[in-house]
Amino acid sequence: MQNEKINIIIVGAAGRDFHNFNVVYRKNPLYNVVAFTATQIPDIDGRMYPASLAGELYPAGIPIFDESELEKLIAKHKVEECVLSYSDLSYETVMHLGSRVMACGAKFSMLGAEPTMIKSTKPVIAVVAARTGCGKSQTTRAVVKALIAEGKKVVSVRHPMPYGDLEAMKVQRFATIEDLKKHKCTIEEMEEYEPHIEMGSVIYSGVDYEAILREAEKEADIIIWDGGNNDMSFYKPDLTFIVVDPLRPGHEIGYYPGEVNFRLADVIVINKIDSAYPEDVESILDNAREYNPKAQVILAASAVTVDNVDVIKGKQVLVVEDGPTLTHGEMTIGAGIVAARRFGASELVDPRPYVVGKISETFEKYPYIGTLLPAMGYSDQQMKDLEETIANTECESVVIGTPINLGRFIKINQPSTRVFYELAEIGTPNVASVLKNTILK
Repeated sequence: MQNEKINIIIVGAAGRDFHNFNVVYRKNPLYNVVAFTATQIPDIDGRMYPASLAGELYPAGIPIFDESELEKLIAKHKVEECVLSYSDLSYETVMHLGSRVMACGAKFSMLGAEPTMIKSTKPVIAVVAARTGCGKSQTTRAVVKALIAEGKKVVSVRHPMPYGDLEAMKVQRFATIEDLKKHKCTIEEMEEYEPHIEMGSVIYSGVDYEAILREAEKEADIIIWDGGNNDMSFYKPDLTFIVVDPLRPGHEIGYYPGEVNFRLADVIVINKIDSAYPEDVESILDNAREYNPKAQVILAASAVTVDNVDVIKGKQVLVVEDGPTLTHGEMTIGAGIVAARRFGASELVDPRPYVVGKISETFEKYPYIGTLLPAMGYSDQQMKDLEETIANTECESVVIGTPINLGRFIKINQPSTRVFYELAEIGTPNVASVLKNTILK
């Protein structure tokens, strides 16, 4: 009996799950990964983790099922352990999931940060978050710009978003807008990659993060880990920034694995203080002093600008926001809403009477979203439904709060304006001073 492999299921959402498999289980003869489960992202189940990525112990590959089938899979495959491998979960959600597993007689587990981190030959700076939508991406851009200003060759590596052909997505490099088309990127992917391309920076992503790291190291002095959701870094960092959100005070110690990042970070960036109540900023400072007293703290605003104020001022506007921030990030406000209010919109138009298809399904799954439209585009059909929903909505103009040029691939009939947001640090320490005293010292 002791010689038999331990049957496990990796419980994930197309990202951390594949990484955990690759670094911990792929070559481990003691375990037999019978399945991945998938959630959070639409239409990512029903696929196969291909044999070419799974390795010689898995010549048939590994099937991916919807998380709703977890109990059936445990029983069918006599699973002894289920490994939680996705992020941005409240502690209540984590333990409900754990209870499902344990009620079936299996062990519920999580891997520690250290065993899943790959060591680089180059210095690594990790930028992670307490929750989705804290302003992590703008902080990453601030770090990249500060390093480039010091003459460093910087390459970023983004947390995975492998929602398509996994074999084709093993290692992806993005340096031009044409690369986005080449790799058939979803809206969520473009939201992360396009801003790097626009500032002349290279960013990698994909499925096999050791292979990705070795490619990135060939052209970089310094590697930037650009985290996703509130996940931990895949690479062993020499310096870690965590971005926290005072619009959601307390979430930095109430969500998995955001609290891990909060405790591990060298630098805590409290963003959006221009939009937050002072007592909520102070609450996060109190938690920083209690949970991570050695960390430096940077205070910052999220500076919001638009390319055409006249499209907003006095107008009835439809606001389109970054999708993940509104869905599993649980936010009901984003940069688009801030811009609409700040620049004098007369009314925020509710898109819900006009939604169609998969956009309608998004509102059914996340009913708290409210009077704004998430820029969901994980598939061609979802993009078409987004385009039709915008066309249907009776508004005078559209405020695009996503970080990408949405009009490049979705037709928008109404007048529209893009919203831009960058990290605006207040006082010291700031990103540049921290870098000069650490990585650049």
